[in-house]
Amino acid sequence: MKIADELGLDLVEISPTANPPVCKILDYQKFLYEHKKRQKEIKAKTAKIIVKEIRLGPQTDEHDFNFKLKHAIKFLQEGNKVKIDIFFRGRTILYKEQGETKLLKFAEALFEYGKPEMMPKLEGKRMIMILAPKNR
Repeated sequence: MKIADELGLDLVEISPTANPPVCKILDYQKFLYEHKKRQKEIKAKTAKIIVKEIRLGPQTDEHDFNFKLKHAIKFLQEGNKVKIDIFFRGRTILYKEQGETKLLKFAEALFEYGKPEMMPKLEGKRMIMILAPKNR
């Protein structure tokens, strides 16, 4: 402690359970600053996963389907996940098979850009499928 006081630094206990305890003389504020900086860099390097949502209907026309397909391609190329959602209104719930074929057709059209992470699943009045981008 005398040496640390003479140098104007702090005595930091590194391993208190060791026999004898391990201590280090350093500037504690500078150590905290560098530690926070390292943590910030690590956080910045982690991949942020964004899920983009595309809505279709069970009777979506070919032009609208292709329009939504182009958006999905763009999202997948940017590295985002795409959630395709078919909403059944009123009596359109009778066309569940039509909605499922529409989702499978969508996934097939996007085969070279992404792969299905979750196959079509009916949740209440919605049928949902998630596509993840292919790793390059």
